[in-house]
Amino acid sequence: MYAMKYMSKQKCIERDEVRNVFRELQIMQGLEHPFLVNLWYSFQDEEDMFMVVDLLLGGDLRYHLQQNVHFSEGAVKLYICELALALEYLQRFHIIHRDIKPDNILLDEHGHVHITDFNIATIVKGAEKASSMAGTKPYMAPEVFQVYVDGGPGYSYPVDWWSLGVTAYELLRGWRPYEIHSATPIDEVLNMFKVERVHYSSTWCKGMVALLKKLLTKDPESRLSSLGDVQSAPYLADMNWDAVFEKALTPGFVPNKGRLNCDPTFELEEMILESKPLHKKKKRLAKNRSKDGTKDSCPLNGQLQQCLETVRKEFIIFNREKLRRQQGQSGQLLDTEGRAGSQTQSKIQDGCNNNILAHACSRGCSS
Repeated sequence: MYAMKYMSKQKCIERDEVRNVFRELQIMQGLEHPFLVNLWYSFQDEEDMFMVVDLLLGGDLRYHLQQNVHFSEGAVKLYICELALALEYLQRFHIIHRDIKPDNILLDEHGHVHITDFNIATIVKGAEKASSMAGTKPYMAPEVFQVYVDGGPGYSYPVDWWSLGVTAYELLRGWRPYEIHSATPIDEVLNMFKVERVHYSSTWCKGMVALLKKLLTKDPESRLSSLGDVQSAPYLADMNWDAVFEKALTPGFVPNKGRLNCDPTFELEEMILESKPLHKKKKRLAKNRSKDGTKDSCPLNGQLQQCLETVRKEFIIFNREKLRRQQGQSGQLLDTEGRAGSQTQSKIQDGCNNNILAHACSRGCSS
């Protein structure tokens, strides 16, 4: 079974989100890993863009934190290892996720973690660095804020490892190492990093504390920021990394299979507020098509119509099963440890024209 996400083309244009959607699709089409939420299909119709991804029934870590789940050190230790493998994989493809947080980490039914939401991910090549302020403020590394304040030298992969440290700390303690919120002024955030010390629970083992301190090192050059760095930590010396990759280790927390593992009130509100529900699409599209042929029809704004047509032309249809068959026939197997399909991956590496066209479209049609 799969999960399906659908996005209104018109809303994406009006909110200037087309570029991010296209970038997310391009990135996900070139990736496949046991600790990511993998894309299987992408397609479109007149109204919407669709993404079909792995179905994860265990809920996200934010939901479980809100349910006051106590995550043991053993559980968090395995999460760190699984997420480290995923981040290392992303680095091989020059990808900075930029939004690692409990909300974007989903559990499968056995309790293993999967990173989702590549909406603000970016790609850096060689010695390039990212320079835009992107992410969720409480999980953003100091160097991201510094870039915003004074330009700074930019930032790279270590920002994701800082976010991993914040997430691991929060899972263990129930709150984050710094009292930063979305409304906290940036100068106040930077002052916190300068003057405040992170307090670690005296009940945590010394190895876990040492690992978290290295992940939460303010200097990105000194921070743990690769799989090799993490594997060399004394606390993880006993880990069987092959078993981690194969999901052969039992997580310390397994979601309740008899529960929904999400907030049903929020989900119901989303359904009620949906202006164009999916189950009424067939009737709605038929009605719209019949209107198009009448004199009384009210055409969309010309510029918006042009943008919708651009989105239609530039959208990339994707079928992972078809890609696998093609790779099998040509002797190119999808390698989850480092290589993805050459055709799809080249679109990522070359910065396909879709981003440029989508950006131009969304600028022209945003409200």
